[in-house]
Amino acid sequence: MPKTTGQKLLFGLLMSCFMVLAMELYNTGLRHGGLTNAGMLEALGELPLMLLICFLTSTLVGDPLASRLAARLAVPREWPLAAVLARSCMTVCVMCPAMSLWATLLFQRPGLELIPAWLQTVVKNFPMAFFWQIFFCGPLVRKIFRLLVPAAAPAREPTPEPQAD
Repeated sequence: MPKTTGQKLLFGLLMSCFMVLAMELYNTGLRHGGLTNAGMLEALGELPLMLLICFLTSTLVGDPLASRLAARLAVPREWPLAAVLARSCMTVCVMCPAMSLWATLLFQRPGLELIPAWLQTVVKNFPMAFFWQIFFCGPLVRKIFRLLVPAAAPAREPTPEPQAD
């Protein structure tokens, strides 16, 4: 989808915004035993810092690593969606542990219990991050991106005309 550096930055910013918003709401709800209006305000307060961290982490480390990992998978060329899903899965596999580490350090202050606290955070966050990315965030961001950058939309093959007998 994104081809130029500017398009890649825009796509990354959109993806970071929607992923961080959902994960902040999710984790705030977990911390407080459910999501409340006050919890939503708390999550929105944490959003700018986590958005910056997510965007930088994904741009500098996450996206390049996820791209290399996805390229190593055997993806059938006849099914273009497979490449999108492979890339999305690898992005979650890289970014969820990375962002869980940042969240553990910033919000839990685990001290010597860093490794177990981080692993527990990854286990709590991975299912939400995976399903949010695959079924909601990824398709939504790709649609918004295509609306903002029409030139990046994939070219559609012409449908064959029905032949008259």
